[in-house]
Amino acid sequence: MGMWPERATYGPAFMLSVVTVVASASGLKADTASTCRIDRVDLRGDWGVASFSVELADTEQERALGLMFRESMPRSAGMLFVYDRPTTAAFWMKNTYIPLDIIFTDETGMVTSVHSDAKPLDLTPIPGGDRVFAVLEINAGLARDYGISAGTQLRHEIFSSNQPVWPC
Repeated sequence: MGMWPERATYGPAFMLSVVTVVASASGLKADTASTCRIDRVDLRGDWGVASFSVELADTEQERALGLMFRESMPRSAGMLFVYDRPTTAAFWMKNTYIPLDIIFTDETGMVTSVHSDAKPLDLTPIPGGDRVFAVLEINAGLARDYGISAGTQLRHEIFSSNQPVWPC
């Protein structure tokens, strides 16, 4: 194993891309006018901009399976869990072998909380709050490395009908 699973095994198509981080201190300009893609999520804050290729989990079955049973995930990858409407959400790491950062957002794409370094196989619930609309899971440590925290903005087409804080 050790490889990212195929579509037929775990859900939507997944495309790899390089994580692009444009730190404010670097002097580089981010392309904030680019269009949204279903397989990518962009994040921005006063720390800069980052993009991750994402696999979308937008059905009950896909959300329940999540990243379970996977032994690795590329650094530039993640999974975006989407609910039909804001809900109370809590995650756990049952059958999840990859340490993760779990990023909870509201329906506008604003990060409301971040749980860093969720431990593999831990059954302790990780609460995200009462108005969770989407959750981004990325490799553990990346939220800290990039500066992702409450107040960070996410851009993805799932937020388009909810007065997004960062429109497509």
